[in-house]
Formats: sequence, C-alpha cells, structure tokens
Amino acid sequence: MSDTLFVLSQYVMPKQLLTQFAGAVARAHCGKWTHALIQWFVGKYQVNMDEAAQPDITQYACFNDFFTRALKPGARPLADAAFVCPVDGAISQLGHIDGDQVFQAKGHSYSTQALVGGDATLAAQFQDGEFATIYLSPKDYHRIHMPSSGRLRRMIHVPGDLFSVNPATARGVPGLFARNERVVCVFDMPVAAGDTPKQYVLVLVGATIVGSMATPWHGVVNPPRPGKVREWTYDDQDLSLKQGDEMGRFLLGSTVVLLWPKNTIALNPAWQAAQGVRLGEKMGDDLRPQNARKD
Repeated sequence: MSDTLFVLSQYVMPKQLLTQFAGAVARAHCGKWTHALIQWFVGKYQVNMDEAAQPDITQYACFNDFFTRALKPGARPLADAAFVCPVDGAISQLGHIDGDQVFQAKGHSYSTQALVGGDATLAAQFQDGEFATIYLSPKDYHRIHMPSSGRLRRMIHVPGDLFSVNPATARGVPGLFARNERVVCVFDMPVAAGDTPKQYVLVLVGATIVGSMATPWHGVVNPPRPGKVREWTYDDQDLSLKQGDEMGRFLLGSTVVLLWPKNTIALNPAWQAAQGVRLGEKMGDDLRPQNARKD
C-alpha cells in the first residue's frame, strides 16, 4: 500500500474500536496463546530480549507486561549531559520553535498551544524555544525516562484522534501530534534558591492501538476517555524526579514530544531527523547561566 493510501485509509478506519480491541488483547491473560503472540511479535520486529531484565517470554502473564518490560540494570547508562534522551526510538523532527509553530514534516506544523491542550499561558513559555519529537517503533523499549531532573507541577490529558504516528502518517496528516490523544506532563527545572524556575513539557502522544498511557504517580491515565480535557495539579506534593527516573510508559506504541523555553537547551548537533537514538545518550547542553541552575 502506498503512503497516500495508508494515510487516507486512517480517516475512515474505526480507530477507537481497533484501539479498544488491541487493549483488551494486550491485557488478556491467555497462557500459551499470550506467549505465542509474544513470540510472534519478538520475531516479527526483531526485539532484543537479551537486554530485558526478564528474557524468558513465558514469564510474562500478558502482552502488556512484555511490552512494558524492564531492562537489565546498566543497559542504558546515562551520558554526562544536562539533558539526555528519554526513550529508545527515532528522531521524527527537532529544532527551533518558530514563534509558536512546531515543525512536524514538510508542509506541516502545529502550535504549542494546540499541543498542550489549549492553555495559552503554558504555551507562551515556549515561544521561540526548542523542541524534539521522537517516535517509538514496535521493537523499542517503551518506558519513558526523565531527560533532566524536574518537579512535576501538572498533568493534562487531552482527548483526540488515534491516527498512527509512524513517519508516513507524520508526513500526511496535518497537525498530527496536536490532533491525537495525548498526556502533557509539566515539570519545573531545578534552579538556584530564590530564582523562578523555567518549565519544560514532556508529551506522551497516543496512536492507533495504543491501549493506554501510564505514569508512576497516577497509574493508567487512559482509559477512561471522557471526551474532555482533564487536569491534575501537584503543587501540594513534592513529586521530584531525577534525571533517568521512569516517568511513564506506553501500553502499545507511540511518540514523545518535548518543549523547552528559549535559551534553555542547545540540542545535540549530531542529532538529525530519522536518526535512531537510545535512552540515556546526550540530547543537549544547558544554556541557562550557571548561577541560575541547581545541578
């Protein structure tokens, strides 16, 4: 099937129904049938089980347990850098935010305000800032980790479509990442005492057959899918995470988008669109003045 036909077919396919079905299958405890599905998936996508903390597929009770498997200790060492890659995947796009416009693919961009669920005040922080979009393929490790230390302030669940997020769809569906269902996590960056912290966001973008997204502090965020924006605030809790800590996971598929304010990060110049990346490698340097940081 051509890319054009693949994209067009997604406008008519019952994406919500397919996602609900896939989620039910992924949660099912079906013994040998579950293990047969996992074995097929490992072979189909060449999943490297040698890296898994539990390499024996018969020890996974359901497909979701396998898909969100932990890695062996030391499998992804953290680079000595201010910002490290939060996932295994491939770079979809990265670079400068043009005003409030985030580049998606040739001929397509979307606004920071649309991405974060319509909050103009939150989006304004990222005017002329930087962004990185990373696609996680089926073979990748599907836990998301902190690119830098931060204190969680807000989490926003934004309802939306469930288009595929693979490269062909990113080229063909306008505003894809601000159109799909997503979970927006807002973090304060550590600063010196008395200074006002800058914030960055890490957005988990859903897709077709992404059964749900989960975080350590909340558990499964979706379902439910009530069809309206939901928000949780954490100002009364000290939910501080260190660089490299797990902050979420995909129960099947998807993409992460990161936004930073202007003059915060110098993205790794070696990073290019379509390049494979791994959790823990250097993503960028801190551009904030030394006296404004709390390392």
